[in-house]
Amino acid sequence: QVQLVESGGGLVQAGGSLRLSCLASGLAFGGSAVGWFRQAPGKEREFVAVTNWNGGTTYYSDFVKGRFSISRDNAKNTVHLHMSGVKPEDTAVYYCAADSGSAYGSTFAADYDYWGQGTQVTVSS
Repeated sequence: QVQLVESGGGLVQAGGSLRLSCLASGLAFGGSAVGWFRQAPGKEREFVAVTNWNGGTTYYSDFVKGRFSISRDNAKNTVHLHMSGVKPEDTAVYYCAADSGSAYGSTFAADYDYWGQGTQVTVSS
């Protein structure tokens, strides 16, 4: 029923930029916080960024502050993750997730109800 589909991943050189997108369907998108998480091979899934229901409040992991930016367009049921100044350690599968029970969001993966399949981001040195 609820689907989140990520796109925009790929191969990018260190220092470059990339924009990931998350398109949601079957969800009261405008009332849900949406976050981005990532998971590198052999490592635990980690929080990246979250936006509240209208994009007015955002929060970022210390690892990406100043480099990544999350935004949303509720009219299009879409959330973006703008990545700039990427580093090899940013290489991971990036997932978007929605918390239908919160308009404000969380840094904990367990608080999210719906997840996309992920999109691979590979940063070359």
